[in-house]
Amino acid sequence: MASTVGTTIEWYDFFLYGTAAALVFPHLFFPSSTPLSGTLLSFSTLFVGFAARPIGAAIFGHMGDRVGRKSTLVVTLLLMGTATFLIGVLPTAASIGVAAPIILTVLRLAQGIGVGGEWGGSVLMSMEWGSRKRRGLMASWPQLGVPIGLLLSTAMVKLMTSVLSESAFASWGWRVPFLVSFVLVLVGLYVRLRVVESPQFVEVKQTEAVVRQPLLQVFKEHPLEILSSAFVRLSEQAPFYLFITFVLTYGTEHLGLAKGQLLNYTLIAAALGLVSVPLFGHLSDLFGRRLIYGIGIVCTALFAFPYFHLLDTKVSGLVLLAIVLSLIFHDMQYGPQAALIAESFGTNLRYSGAGVGYQLASVIAGGPAPLIAAAILATTHSSTGISWYIVGCCVLAMAALVIMPRTQLNREAEMEREDGKRGSVVSASDARA
Repeated sequence: MASTVGTTIEWYDFFLYGTAAALVFPHLFFPSSTPLSGTLLSFSTLFVGFAARPIGAAIFGHMGDRVGRKSTLVVTLLLMGTATFLIGVLPTAASIGVAAPIILTVLRLAQGIGVGGEWGGSVLMSMEWGSRKRRGLMASWPQLGVPIGLLLSTAMVKLMTSVLSESAFASWGWRVPFLVSFVLVLVGLYVRLRVVESPQFVEVKQTEAVVRQPLLQVFKEHPLEILSSAFVRLSEQAPFYLFITFVLTYGTEHLGLAKGQLLNYTLIAAALGLVSVPLFGHLSDLFGRRLIYGIGIVCTALFAFPYFHLLDTKVSGLVLLAIVLSLIFHDMQYGPQAALIAESFGTNLRYSGAGVGYQLASVIAGGPAPLIAAAILATTHSSTGISWYIVGCCVLAMAALVIMPRTQLNREAEMEREDGKRGSVVSASDARA
């Protein structure tokens, strides 16, 4: 619960920026630009946060493998919360000119470093406290921070746009969701400070197995695991930020759909993730991480063209269907993903290895995705190229899944699942007898 609460707050902050970058930042921080240029510049600051995530994973991965999971997670939460609060009080370009987008970019950088260090620790804290036979389910609980964070951030923006006029929201209403983050951080700190350190890391310290330079060591010993962890996320990370961020720009500016309508549909899809993420994590314990993850990759690729065709109809029910299905196929990968990546590394290198591998995908997939999609749409005035972009990401992800090494932890998980299946067969035979 402590891991899930913390990741929820971090992702609330991170996603809130993405929503604001699509809806209000272009004319607040880049007022002299054309609408398209303003959108591209706004998404560029969004990308800065993604580029910073591997840096955060490296810094806090080192700290997490040397000092411990608990203290590291407290620092990442404070960093993220402070940056988000400061965005909420940041003057716009109309007040301080070019300094406004520069400071915004710096604060986005801090957000990226914070969330980059958060993921590895929260997943490991949950997984290392949980049963070995239920790693997929236990590691999926911190992943719930994504749909809950998306749900809360979208709900806050939806609330402010509903109760305020468009001009009031653009002038000061957009700040309120950022300022609310300060309260959430206090709650998160209270919960996290009451948690005891991970028992597996305690064992590492007791046996004096702590590595002096974990970041260097993990790159030396597990380069293929790090790279495959990054590329296997292409099919999840890139489409996801198209489905929750770029869709707001595409739907409002290209299709003329109502902003509130799209936010409502995103809320519904995010709410379904509260069930689907742990469900697919649990299914990965039963049938294997790779199988469930691979099915998710295939479904995402097959849905790339129908997704935009459904949006282009502008029919409410079909638009809702497109948004809901897009996030369900994402959750098929996101549920088992944490355990799939974390199991590739030993306990004394796991924070660094899993964190860096996971966050590298932010640079090659999540961050560039809205920029690439906006550029394709501006050039071709069609969504076809964006669909092919999604398919390409899925092909590369499937290749990475195939070559991802099966480490000792992977093999142990597979053996446990096989033992469980044999146990079920024996129990059934006994029952019949």
